[in-house]
Amino acid sequence: MAAIPKILSPVSGAIDSIIPEKFMVRIQEILIRTGMYVKASDVITLALIASFGISILAVLVSALVGVNALIAGIIGFFIPPAIMGGYIFYMMEKRVDAIEQNTPDFLRQIASLLRAGVGVETALEDVSKHGSGPLTDELKRAVIEIKIGRTFDDAILSMGERLQSKNLDRTFRMILEGRRAGGSLSDIIETVAEDLRAVLALKRERKANVMMSVMFLIIAAIVAAPFALGMIGVYANFMESVGKENPLAGAATMAAGGYIIIHSIIAGLLIGIIMYGSAKKGVKFAIPLAIVAYAIFYIIGTFGILLVGF
Repeated sequence: MAAIPKILSPVSGAIDSIIPEKFMVRIQEILIRTGMYVKASDVITLALIASFGISILAVLVSALVGVNALIAGIIGFFIPPAIMGGYIFYMMEKRVDAIEQNTPDFLRQIASLLRAGVGVETALEDVSKHGSGPLTDELKRAVIEIKIGRTFDDAILSMGERLQSKNLDRTFRMILEGRRAGGSLSDIIETVAEDLRAVLALKRERKANVMMSVMFLIIAAIVAAPFALGMIGVYANFMESVGKENPLAGAATMAAGGYIIIHSIIAGLLIGIIMYGSAKKGVKFAIPLAIVAYAIFYIIGTFGILLVGF
């Protein structure tokens, strides 16, 4: 993602001064962990501009099709941040997965250099000079931190903390414990590399085994529930077409919409628990599911009467 145009720089600067520094630092850390080396204020600026633009467009479209302009505007405003947030979570998980998959080979290279008589810090620097990709970027950062005075242990552990990967954190801690305990560090690293390779293989196998459950949750979230509850709007429209208005129809539709959103979010969190053992990682599924499910519910409730031929 490139930097924002200069014309938007004042907006980015104003956001920097308004939003608390602690919050901005947190967002910046997430962007770096994702591999997006841009200012957090620039990303927020683009998200806000997209939100206002989509919101205005949604209001104009709602006026043409005769639906509630306020609801359309609110939905349109939150669509860009939701999409951007989902994209960031997806890229972050993808980057961490790529680093985890390459770590066993990296550890084997370190072990080979140690057997050749090279020191562990020198071996780390040598490996970081070759290759490309997210793991190499993290290694270069660790090498720079060591050169400016950070201890080897802290620099290595910070990689796991930065990426929020339990597998990497566990791997690096095992290596450091073996280093402190003495013995052949190259043999320890070799063993840890094989252990990590086995853990990652088991993780892939578990993902394959739970895909049926994941597909069931996705279908329930974006197909079954939206279509079933969307018929409330069809029924309300039908009753209005025959001159029998139901005063509870509006409240029922609103309640159904709220249920769709909650149901989709819960389904996304459950997918995260099933696939990764963490509800937090299910956020990247929950947000897109909620958007798609509510969109289907809204379309069925608004235009479904045309499909059934009333």
